[in-house]
Amino acid sequence: MSLIPSFFGTRRGNNSIFSDPFALDVWDPFRDVIPFPELSRENSAFVTTRVDWKETPEAHVFKADLPGLKKEEVKVEVEDDRVLQISGKRNVEKEEKNDKWHRVERSSGEFMRRFRLPENAKMDQVKAAMENGVLTVTVPKEEVKKPDVKAIEISG
Repeated sequence: MSLIPSFFGTRRGNNSIFSDPFALDVWDPFRDVIPFPELSRENSAFVTTRVDWKETPEAHVFKADLPGLKKEEVKVEVEDDRVLQISGKRNVEKEEKNDKWHRVERSSGEFMRRFRLPENAKMDQVKAAMENGVLTVTVPKEEVKKPDVKAIEISG
């Protein structure tokens, strides 16, 4: 399995944004354009938090790297129309009067990611866990019922 970089993010294997019917994210050509001078590129990285989504036979599993965040600073919500929303906020560290900053590289700000889940998602059984700065959201899948096949006898 190879990682394929693209304008749409890194995809695994031959998957592309066009073959993913569950993607709610849309490519935004202005994603990296910062319209306001008070927002810096250093702080914009947290706003575009990357999330991996894999499907196993039992569930859809989402993983987001959220270093330095506590679980109380992260929200995981599901909406009626099968949308999973992951959001949170990291505040900028307070500046003390006598502090002299040489470099600020850690990102801060708010983030929100939304994903439309397929019809087989069990929305009432979503679980989330956070360990070592990694949020894992597990959405169990319903068993896909195989259609009943009835053999028809051919007369004549």
